Amino acid sequence: MSKQNEIEAGRIVNTHGVRGEVKIEVWLDSPEYLNTFPRIFVRGREFRLLSGRVWKRFLIAALEGVDDINAAMPLKGQTVFVAREDAGLGEGEYFLQDIIGAEVFTEDGRRIGTLTEILERPASAVYIVRGDDGSEHLIPAVDEFILETDAEAGRITVHLIEGM
Repeated sequence: MSKQNEIEAGRIVNTHGVRGEVKIEVWLDSPEYLNTFPRIFVRGREFRLLSGRVWKRFLIAALEGVDDINAAMPLKGQTVFVAREDAGLGEGEYFLQDIIGAEVFTEDGRRIGTLTEILERPASAVYIVRGDDGSEHLIPAVDEFILETDAEAGRITVHLIEGM
């Protein structure tokens, strides 16, 4: 599995104030985490993150070169990306998009399918695994069911219970 160099991090949902700040809906673990990145990318253009403050699940950010509301308006509705190299991921850490397409196996080595989608839910994420026979398995992304994830090898080992 190949990893993308740019990671989808959120979406600019609006401008904030008249000084050019933007309100970013954050798709990463938290707005605080996005605020640790030195730069973001919007439509392939790099912006240095000058400052940011958290408001609920949003980051209110000041971007270099975006000095007023007129400069911020064209960014509204655009997807925000971050560079993988800026993430500072540790050993065994990965982005969810890194495991989309991973092969999923039971603990006894039986292949059940491919991870096609991850649904974010309040209690936990849910992995959607599609079998070669067209079947669909919904697996909560909790330690009880996800035994091992090897993003580098594109392999996930799961414990299934009846009804999954």
